[in-house]
Amino acid sequence: MAPTTLDFYEDLAEYYHLIFDDWNEAIERQAGILNPILLAEISHSSLKVLDCACGIGTQSMGFAKSGHRVVASDLSHAAVARAKMEAAQRELGIQFFASDMTSLAEIGDADFDVVAALDNALPHLTSGQIRQAVRAIGSKLKPSGLFIAGIRDYDQLIVQRPAVQGPAFYGKAGERRIVHQVWDWIDRERYIVHLYITTQSGETWSSHHFATEYRCLLRGELSSALEDGGFERVRWLTPAESGSYQPIVLARKR
Repeated sequence: MAPTTLDFYEDLAEYYHLIFDDWNEAIERQAGILNPILLAEISHSSLKVLDCACGIGTQSMGFAKSGHRVVASDLSHAAVARAKMEAAQRELGIQFFASDMTSLAEIGDADFDVVAALDNALPHLTSGQIRQAVRAIGSKLKPSGLFIAGIRDYDQLIVQRPAVQGPAFYGKAGERRIVHQVWDWIDRERYIVHLYITTQSGETWSSHHFATEYRCLLRGELSSALEDGGFERVRWLTPAESGSYQPIVLARKR
Protein backbone atom coordinates (compact mmCIF):
# COMPACT_ATOMS: atom_id res chain seq x y z
CA MET A 1 0.00 0.00 0.00
CA ALA A 2 1.38 3.42 -1.02
CA PRO A 3 1.88 6.10 1.60
CA THR A 4 -0.75 8.81 1.74
CA THR A 5 -0.38 12.00 -0.27
CA LEU A 6 0.54 13.78 2.96
CA ASP A 7 3.24 11.18 3.76
CA PHE A 8 4.67 11.57 0.26
CA TYR A 9 5.10 15.35 0.46
CA GLU A 10 6.20 15.36 4.09
CA ASP A 11 9.01 12.95 3.21
CA LEU A 12 9.87 14.64 -0.10
CA ALA A 13 10.09 18.24 1.17
CA GLU A 14 13.79 18.02 2.04
CA TYR A 15 14.69 16.59 -1.37
CA TYR A 16 12.12 18.14 -3.74
CA HIS A 17 14.58 20.60 -5.34
CA LEU A 18 16.69 17.65 -6.50
CA ILE A 19 14.15 16.63 -9.14
CA PHE A 20 15.24 19.71 -11.12
CA ASP A 21 18.58 20.14 -12.87
CA ASP A 22 18.73 23.66 -11.36
CA TRP A 23 15.84 24.55 -9.06
CA ASN A 24 16.54 28.30 -9.06
CA GLU A 25 16.55 28.29 -12.85
CA ALA A 26 13.27 26.33 -12.80
CA ILE A 27 11.69 28.98 -10.54
CA GLU A 28 12.66 31.70 -13.02
CA ARG A 29 11.65 29.65 -16.07
CA GLN A 30 8.20 28.82 -14.73
CA ALA A 31 7.62 32.44 -13.69
CA GLY A 32 8.54 33.46 -17.22
CA ILE A 33 5.80 31.17 -18.54
CA LEU A 34 3.08 31.68 -15.96
CA ASN A 35 3.31 35.43 -15.36
CA PRO A 36 2.54 36.39 -18.99
CA ILE A 37 -0.51 34.12 -18.86
CA LEU A 38 -1.80 35.87 -15.72
CA LEU A 39 -1.18 39.33 -17.15
CA ALA A 40 -2.87 38.41 -20.44
CA GLU A 41 -5.95 37.33 -18.49
CA ILE A 42 -5.98 40.17 -15.94
CA SER A 43 -4.35 43.40 -17.06
CA HIS A 44 -2.80 44.46 -13.74
CA SER A 45 0.90 44.36 -12.98
CA SER A 46 0.41 43.39 -9.33
CA LEU A 47 -2.15 40.68 -8.61
CA LYS A 48 -3.23 39.07 -5.36
CA VAL A 49 -2.40 35.38 -5.85
CA LEU A 50 -3.15 32.30 -3.78
CA ASP A 51 -0.95 29.32 -4.60
CA CYS A 52 -3.00 26.57 -2.93
CA ALA A 53 -0.58 23.71 -3.71
CA CYS A 54 2.67 25.55 -3.17
CA GLY A 55 4.95 22.65 -2.25
CA ILE A 56 8.38 24.09 -1.43
CA GLY A 57 7.58 27.32 -3.26
CA THR A 58 8.58 26.80 -6.89
CA GLN A 59 5.71 28.84 -8.34
CA SER A 60 4.82 31.04 -5.36
CA MET A 61 8.34 32.47 -5.19
CA GLY A 62 8.25 33.06 -8.94
CA PHE A 63 4.95 34.91 -8.59
CA ALA A 64 6.37 37.04 -5.79
CA LYS A 65 9.50 37.84 -7.80
CA SER A 66 7.20 38.96 -10.63
CA GLY A 67 5.70 41.60 -8.33
CA HIS A 68 2.52 39.88 -7.19
CA ARG A 69 1.18 39.76 -3.64
CA VAL A 70 1.32 36.09 -2.77
CA VAL A 71 -0.31 33.85 -0.19
CA ALA A 72 0.77 30.21 -0.39
CA SER A 73 -0.59 27.03 1.17
CA ASP A 74 -0.03 23.31 1.04
CA LEU A 75 -1.30 20.15 2.71
CA SER A 76 2.22 19.32 3.92
CA HIS A 77 3.55 21.13 7.00
CA ALA A 78 7.09 20.09 6.03
CA ALA A 79 6.73 21.55 2.53
CA VAL A 80 5.31 24.79 3.95
CA ALA A 81 8.18 25.06 6.44
CA ARG A 82 10.70 24.55 3.63
CA ALA A 83 8.95 27.08 1.37
CA LYS A 84 8.82 29.63 4.18
CA MET A 85 12.56 29.24 4.78
CA GLU A 86 13.39 29.51 1.07
CA ALA A 87 11.24 32.63 0.65
CA ALA A 88 12.84 34.28 3.70
CA GLN A 89 16.31 33.61 2.31
CA ARG A 90 15.26 35.39 -0.89
CA GLU A 91 13.61 38.23 1.08
CA LEU A 92 10.21 37.55 -0.47
CA GLY A 93 7.19 38.62 1.56
CA ILE A 94 4.92 35.59 1.14
CA GLN A 95 2.35 34.46 3.71
CA PHE A 96 2.33 30.69 4.18
CA PHE A 97 -0.32 28.37 5.61
CA ALA A 98 -0.74 24.62 5.98
CA SER A 99 -4.15 24.02 4.43
CA ASP A 100 -5.97 21.27 2.52
CA MET A 101 -7.09 22.57 -0.88
CA THR A 102 -10.44 20.81 -0.45
CA SER A 103 -11.32 23.32 2.30
CA LEU A 104 -8.74 26.15 2.43
CA ALA A 105 -10.25 26.92 5.84
CA GLU A 106 -7.02 28.48 7.09
CA ILE A 107 -7.06 31.14 4.35
CA GLY A 108 -9.05 34.08 5.66
CA ASP A 109 -9.06 36.29 2.55
CA ALA A 110 -11.69 35.89 -0.15
CA ASP A 111 -10.61 38.55 -2.63
CA PHE A 112 -7.86 36.89 -4.64
CA ASP A 113 -7.41 37.80 -8.29
CA VAL A 114 -5.87 34.40 -8.99
CA VAL A 115 -5.84 30.96 -7.35
CA ALA A 116 -3.25 28.52 -8.69
CA ALA A 117 -2.87 24.74 -8.28
CA LEU A 118 0.16 23.67 -10.29
CA ASP A 119 2.61 20.78 -10.70
CA ASN A 120 -0.08 18.08 -11.06
CA ALA A 121 -1.55 18.59 -7.58
CA LEU A 122 -5.21 18.01 -8.47
CA PRO A 123 -4.86 14.36 -9.64
CA HIS A 124 -4.17 13.27 -6.07
CA LEU A 125 -7.88 13.94 -5.41
CA THR A 126 -10.90 11.70 -5.90
CA SER A 127 -13.77 12.88 -8.08
CA GLY A 128 -15.67 14.06 -5.00
CA GLN A 129 -12.62 15.83 -3.60
CA ILE A 130 -12.08 17.62 -6.92
CA ARG A 131 -15.53 19.14 -6.59
CA GLN A 132 -14.84 20.12 -2.97
CA ALA A 133 -11.60 21.76 -4.05
CA VAL A 134 -13.33 23.66 -6.86
CA ARG A 135 -15.86 25.05 -4.37
CA ALA A 136 -13.13 25.97 -1.88
CA ILE A 137 -11.07 27.67 -4.57
CA GLY A 138 -14.10 29.58 -5.83
CA SER A 139 -14.81 30.81 -2.30
CA LYS A 140 -11.39 32.52 -2.20
CA LEU A 141 -11.67 34.29 -5.56
CA LYS A 142 -13.23 37.68 -6.22
CA PRO A 143 -15.93 37.77 -8.93
CA SER A 144 -14.37 37.07 -12.35
CA GLY A 145 -11.22 35.90 -10.58
CA LEU A 146 -8.96 33.47 -12.42
CA PHE A 147 -8.21 29.84 -11.59
CA ILE A 148 -5.12 28.33 -13.17
CA ALA A 149 -3.98 24.72 -12.84
CA GLY A 150 -1.42 22.48 -14.49
CA ILE A 151 -1.84 18.71 -14.78
CA ARG A 152 -0.33 15.91 -16.79
CA ASP A 153 -1.90 15.11 -20.15
CA TYR A 154 -3.97 12.24 -18.83
CA ASP A 155 -6.11 12.08 -21.96
CA GLN A 156 -3.02 10.57 -23.60
CA LEU A 157 -1.47 8.84 -20.60
CA ILE A 158 -4.59 6.81 -19.82
CA VAL A 159 -4.15 5.23 -23.26
CA GLN A 160 -0.35 4.93 -23.21
CA ARG A 161 -0.14 3.63 -19.60
CA PRO A 162 3.60 4.29 -19.25
CA ALA A 163 5.60 2.19 -16.80
CA VAL A 164 8.68 4.42 -16.45
CA GLN A 165 9.48 8.11 -16.68
CA GLY A 166 13.09 9.19 -17.13
CA PRO A 167 15.78 8.66 -16.09
CA ALA A 168 17.19 12.19 -16.01
CA PHE A 169 20.89 12.60 -15.32
CA TYR A 170 22.19 15.79 -13.67
CA GLY A 171 25.50 17.06 -12.36
CA LYS A 172 29.12 16.16 -13.02
CA ALA A 173 31.52 13.46 -11.88
CA GLY A 174 31.53 13.11 -8.11
CA GLU A 175 28.18 14.85 -7.65
CA ARG A 176 25.89 13.20 -10.16
CA ARG A 177 22.17 12.78 -9.68
CA ILE A 178 19.72 10.37 -11.30
CA VAL A 179 15.95 11.00 -11.11
CA HIS A 180 13.36 8.57 -12.43
CA GLN A 181 9.86 7.29 -11.78
CA VAL A 182 8.25 3.85 -11.95
CA TRP A 183 4.47 3.75 -12.42
CA ASP A 184 2.52 0.76 -11.08
CA TRP A 185 -0.99 0.77 -12.52
CA ILE A 186 -3.70 -0.24 -10.01
CA ASP A 187 -6.56 -0.18 -12.50
CA ARG A 188 -7.56 1.70 -15.65
CA GLU A 189 -7.22 5.16 -14.12
CA ARG A 190 -5.20 4.87 -10.89
CA TYR A 191 -1.49 4.30 -10.49
CA ILE A 192 1.24 4.47 -7.86
CA VAL A 193 4.25 6.63 -8.64
CA HIS A 194 7.58 5.48 -7.23
CA LEU A 195 9.96 8.43 -7.38
CA TYR A 196 13.65 7.60 -7.04
CA ILE A 197 16.32 10.25 -6.45
CA THR A 198 19.82 8.78 -6.50
CA THR A 199 22.69 11.08 -5.57
CA GLN A 200 26.47 10.77 -5.70
CA SER A 201 28.86 12.30 -3.19
CA GLY A 202 32.39 11.42 -4.12
CA GLU A 203 32.52 7.64 -4.32
CA THR A 204 29.29 7.14 -2.35
CA TRP A 205 25.82 6.76 -3.88
CA SER A 206 22.55 7.16 -1.95
CA SER A 207 19.04 6.42 -3.17
CA HIS A 208 15.81 7.93 -1.85
CA HIS A 209 12.41 6.43 -2.64
CA PHE A 210 9.03 8.21 -2.37
CA ALA A 211 5.65 6.76 -3.37
CA THR A 212 2.11 8.03 -3.71
CA GLU A 213 -1.09 7.44 -5.67
CA TYR A 214 -2.42 9.49 -8.57
CA ARG A 215 -5.35 9.01 -10.90
CA CYS A 216 -5.91 10.02 -14.49
CA LEU A 217 -7.86 13.27 -14.22
CA LEU A 218 -9.19 13.83 -17.72
CA ARG A 219 -9.77 17.28 -19.18
CA GLY A 220 -13.49 16.63 -19.55
CA GLU A 221 -13.93 15.71 -15.89
CA LEU A 222 -12.07 18.78 -14.61
CA SER A 223 -13.84 21.09 -17.05
CA SER A 224 -17.23 19.78 -15.94
CA ALA A 225 -16.34 20.10 -12.26
CA LEU A 226 -15.30 23.72 -12.82
CA GLU A 227 -18.46 24.59 -14.75
CA ASP A 228 -20.67 22.88 -12.17
CA GLY A 229 -18.74 24.61 -9.36
CA GLY A 230 -19.37 28.17 -10.45
CA PHE A 231 -16.72 28.77 -13.12
CA GLU A 232 -17.05 29.77 -16.75
CA ARG A 233 -14.85 30.34 -19.81
CA VAL A 234 -12.97 27.13 -19.12
CA ARG A 235 -10.18 26.61 -21.62
CA TRP A 236 -7.03 24.56 -21.97
CA LEU A 237 -3.59 25.60 -23.16
CA THR A 238 -1.34 22.92 -24.61
CA PRO A 239 2.39 22.95 -23.84
CA ALA A 240 2.97 24.13 -27.42
CA GLU A 241 0.74 27.15 -26.75
CA SER A 242 1.98 28.05 -23.27
CA GLY A 243 5.56 26.80 -23.14
CA SER A 244 4.73 24.92 -19.95
CA TYR A 245 5.72 21.29 -19.48
CA GLN A 246 2.09 20.34 -18.71
CA PRO A 247 -1.34 21.30 -20.10
CA ILE A 248 -2.78 24.33 -18.30
CA VAL A 249 -6.45 24.95 -17.59
CA LEU A 250 -7.88 28.45 -17.08
CA ALA A 251 -11.34 29.30 -15.72
CA ARG A 252 -13.07 32.44 -14.48
CA LYS A 253 -15.33 32.62 -11.45
CA ARG A 254 -18.88 33.59 -12.40
